Formats: sequence, C-alpha cells, structure tokens
Amino acid sequence: MIKPISDLDQASEEVWDDVPAAEERAGLEKLRGVEVITATAAFFEENGPLRVSASHGGRPYEYRPQQADMAIRIAEILINRHNLCVEAPTGVGKSFAYLIPLIYYSKVSSRPALVSTETINLQEQLIGKDIPLLRKLTGIEFRAALAKGRGNYLCLRRLSLASGSRRDEYLPLASLALEIDRIGKWAEDTTDGDRDSVDFRVDPVSWSYVCCEAGNCLGPRCQFFRRCYYWEARRSWDNADIIVANHAMFFTDLKIKFLEASDQTLLPEYSAAVIDEAHTLENNAAEYLGLRINAGGVTGFLNRLFNADHAKGLLLRGGEEALQLRELVAGLKEDVVRFFSQFEQCLLEHGDSVCRLRQPGRFPNSLSGKLAALQDALGDYLKLQDDQDYRAELESQLQKCAAYAAGIADFIDMSFPDSVYWLEDDRGGVTLQAAPLNTARLLQETLFKQPFPVILTSATLTVNKSFAYYCDRVGFMNGPELRLDSPFDVNRVRVYLPRTMPDPSCEDYAAALVEQIPRFIALTQGKAFVLFTSYQMLRYCADKLRGFFESGGINLLIQGEVLNRSAMLREFKKDINSVIFGTDSFWTGVDVPGEALSNVIVTKFPFAVPSHPLIEARGERLEAEKRNSFMHYLLPEAVLKFRQGVGRLIRSRTDTGIIVILDRRVTSKRYGRFFIDSLPDYPVEYF
Repeated sequence: MIKPISDLDQASEEVWDDVPAAEERAGLEKLRGVEVITATAAFFEENGPLRVSASHGGRPYEYRPQQADMAIRIAEILINRHNLCVEAPTGVGKSFAYLIPLIYYSKVSSRPALVSTETINLQEQLIGKDIPLLRKLTGIEFRAALAKGRGNYLCLRRLSLASGSRRDEYLPLASLALEIDRIGKWAEDTTDGDRDSVDFRVDPVSWSYVCCEAGNCLGPRCQFFRRCYYWEARRSWDNADIIVANHAMFFTDLKIKFLEASDQTLLPEYSAAVIDEAHTLENNAAEYLGLRINAGGVTGFLNRLFNADHAKGLLLRGGEEALQLRELVAGLKEDVVRFFSQFEQCLLEHGDSVCRLRQPGRFPNSLSGKLAALQDALGDYLKLQDDQDYRAELESQLQKCAAYAAGIADFIDMSFPDSVYWLEDDRGGVTLQAAPLNTARLLQETLFKQPFPVILTSATLTVNKSFAYYCDRVGFMNGPELRLDSPFDVNRVRVYLPRTMPDPSCEDYAAALVEQIPRFIALTQGKAFVLFTSYQMLRYCADKLRGFFESGGINLLIQGEVLNRSAMLREFKKDINSVIFGTDSFWTGVDVPGEALSNVIVTKFPFAVPSHPLIEARGERLEAEKRNSFMHYLLPEAVLKFRQGVGRLIRSRTDTGIIVILDRRVTSKRYGRFFIDSLPDYPVEYF
C-alpha cells in the first residue's frame, strides 16, 4: 500500500534503509512517483484544499484549470526527470503550481528542491506568504529556507575587529567608524544578522568591512562560530526540503561547480531546480559567468591593506616587512590610476560611456605583474603572523589580489574564448567587462544536461506564441514546452494604437508625446505607468508636463529624482491617482494589483541599443550564421520586454485598464504585428 504523502517525512528514511536491491528501490520510487502526481492533482481539484481555504490571499477562491495543468505537468516532469519550459501568464498562480509538486517531490527525494528567482519581492512572497500557507493546506511538515550569499550576513568576528581597540588596522577611513558603530548597535538585537533586516540605510562600503567573506572565514575555528549567522543559515539550507535562492547565487554556484570544478559550493546538492522569472536567464548567465573588474574595487582593495592618506589599514602593524609592504601598496595605487587612465582616455576619444575591444593586447598590462609581486610579498608576510584573526583578514586580501591579477590579465589578453569584451564608465570609475557569447551551450552543459530536472517558468517566454526564440537563446533541451492561456477576461482591457503619431525618429515625436500623454492620463484620472526607453526623453516629457499634473492634482513620480524605485512604488500604491514616469527597471518585476495601476502607456518599443558591445556581438554572431540579427534577436527581445511592460497592468481577475502604445511603428511597420500578436486578444481602438 502506498503511504500517504503526509506520512512520508517520518517514513522516508526508514523505508529507503529497508530497500537493499536496486530493482526494489526503483519499484518503490515508481510508486512514490505515482503518489506525487496523484497528490498534486488532488490538491488542485475544484473541491480541493484551495477551496477549503477560501481566504487564500485575501481573495475568494476561483478554480483555475491552467494552474492545475501546470502543477500536474511539473509533477510528471519531476518524477520522469525531464526538463520543462512553461509560460504561465499573470493570474495562473504559478508559484503554487510549482511549489505543491516540489513539496511532495522533496518528501520522496533524498535531497532538497531549489527555487531560484530574480527579484527579492518574489523570494519574500514565497518564504513569508506562500510556503507557510501551503504547509497549512497540505498538512505536511516540510522545511523551507531562504538562501542568500555570504555578503548578506553580519560577521561577528569582523565586527569585533572593526569596532575594537585596533579598529585603525581594519578601517582605512575614519568616516567608516560611525557607521560601523551604528551597525554594532543593531547587532545587539538582530536575530538573523541579515542586512535586509537593518532598519536604516547601510552604506555598501561600510557593510563590506563587517560582512561574511569566504576568504577570511575561520569556520569552526572562529570564537563566534556557534553564534554565526551565516553558518546558522547554511545549516537551515542543508536541512531544508525547499530552498529559495536568487539568480545571482544560483549562477555563481553553477560557475563554481561546473566551470571551476570546485568542491567549495554555495548551495547544497539539490534534486530539482525551478527557475522562476526565467525570461532573464540568458542575461543572468552572461553576467555571472563572465568577468567584471572595477577601478574603484581595485583601489578599495589596496586601501584595505594600507591607506597612506589616513594612516590606516591592515598593514599598520608589524616591523620592517610591513613597512616594505606599505611602500609597495602606496606605489601600486599610483599604478592603478595610470592603468585605468588609459581606458578613461579611450572612452573619451570614443565619445561614449561604452567601448568595445576587438583585439587582445591593445592596451599594455602594467598592473598584473605588480599585483602578482604584491601577492608573493603578502604570502610571505602572512607566514610570519600568529594572530588567526589577523591572518584571516590577510588571507582574504591575498585571494582578492590573486583574482585581480588573473582577471586583468584575462581581460587584456582576451583569453576567454567565444566572448565579447568592453569598457564601461560607471559611478565607480571604469569597469572592464567580458561576457560569454555561447550562453546557450554553457547552459546546456551546466544546467540542462544534469541528472536533476530543471523547470523554467515566466509569464513571458514566447514570441508569436512560440518558444523557438527563447529556447534557442538559452539552449533549453531534454524536455517539452507548455504554454498556458490567460485566465483573465480579455474584455477587461482596451488597447489604443496610433495612426497619427509621428515616427520616433522624427523631430516632432517628442512634442507629440507631450500632447498625447495627458490625453490618455485623463481617461483614467492618473493611475498610470508611463514607460520610456531613455532617461533623456523621460526628463523632457516630465519637464514639459509638470504643469499639467500640478493643475490636475495628480502626483507625478519621476524616476531618478527624490525617491528610489521601492519608495516610488510605495507612494504610487498609497496615492491611487498618481503617475510614474519610469525607464528600464519599471518594465519588469513590478506588481501593482488593483485600481492604483489602470493604465500602461508605452512611449516607444523597448529595442536594445544595437551599438552596445554585448548586443552588437550577439548580432554579429547571428549574421555569421546567415541569420538576420534584427528578426532573430533585436525584434524578439523587444517583444518579450514589451510583454513584460504591458503585463504590469492586469494582476488579478478584477483588474481593468487600458494599454496605450505611442510608437507608430506598431501600425506602420510590418513587424508591428509581432507586438500586437504577442498580446491576448484585447479589443483595439485607433487614434
């Protein structure tokens, strides 16, 4: 007789121990697989647990066949160890649809199941809301844990060093002391040491001196090990049935496991992986499997060793050896300035904040050798030290030194095959970047060919109702695709398309935006996102329309002004007649259900800048394969981002609203149909 799923947490270990033969084990696994599928299907029946819990989410329960279909398919995929790519439109309830089969599967598996998400909001929703509710509804006692990188946790040992009598050795700037003391006061009451639970703004630089780091962690040898927040969190991951992580941690773990072949992994070995918000998969892989070296980061590393201007740093203690090291570090700072100045000059001559590099050796590498010399000298100095706390801090800096020396050499020599290299100017100075162009093949090897099943899901994975583009970009294989219909009534949305707007390339386009935006804002009395593709155009329209919003009593929230993104969203939800003017970050990852968002105005299609080195290199790769880069990359990418943007509008069955497209190319260009056809069959009006 098959044991009920609810009993498996008590029975699983003893049952497995009682099955010596491989054939019997396989038979038991098959029986358990049947039960996982059966239990999943039962949960989503019209009269199942969700019906019983009519208070779920504060809304009346409504049966959604799409949710049941997705959950059952995932259960089958997990048991058969295949992969799955599933598009689940807003309203399907995809988090429940994958969590329920994962919960059941985790109880019959010897390892935890992993969920990776893009946004903090979704992680918090899963851990703080969805999982506790499902624990109650299923009656299964399972363990869930939120996995974050080391840098999110306070290190009590490093805090004691940074706030103790020898803090001058550990803090290169006197201005850091006040912030460290404030963190110390918070540490007296915190129960988890998590930076996200700090109730005041923490400067990232200050936090970097007291957070956990791999290079200086003493592990069980640390006097604070029994109280360590990071290792307590790690133990919860090891004991969890469901682990919720973010894409940054997930890909860093993949890189360590499969590209660096290290046994020092971040995450426990998992039995299955669900990647939610998977529309960002390619770009996340390119970012975290690539290279990024910032001028400010190298300077900060040297200041950590010794800051001559403030007479502070790790190398303050010691005798003749430390003095020689301080002189070496001081000279290296000048070398860093000279080294990065050649890239600053290149950007200046290029007349842009971004510049692609096409040939190795274009710039002399005057820094890697000197960093290697510092590495050797630090290694020798480290051998003379007895203080384990001091040794740990030096060991961390030694690892950073080695990484910078190797990374700079790799960049100058362009040693990574099948990659694109470029310079970019940002707030921290010049950044040297490289990203792989063979992302699909890397993901196939590190993810889709592994023995555990992988489920990709998002509200936007298809272009023209086809997965072909997405699967080609990310290398998806070894499993089927599933596209679900929207559960929402299409008649609750109306789309407005232009016939009289000038083309975005015309001089009078900006003036036309200023004329049309108020017209459609008036239809909903605010309650709108106005989405731009450039901050320059956003600023122009905001300046021209301030009077309109002030006279109408509508609160205009402008990205880049007083409030950050999170604060803008809080204000927008509180004042339901307000309007947000936003750029890139407001196209995705924003959830505003209800009346507060009743209008999404798209000023221009979100095509990527074709001259950006990464975009340009991807296009060249396609052209070399005899494929048109516009049709096979730029257009489908824009369609997916467009779908993300307009998808902000309808987040529940009761939501209504309008979508306004102010880009005339939707009607004047043949490819405009790709954008319209990517939407549900909403009623359309022309203006």
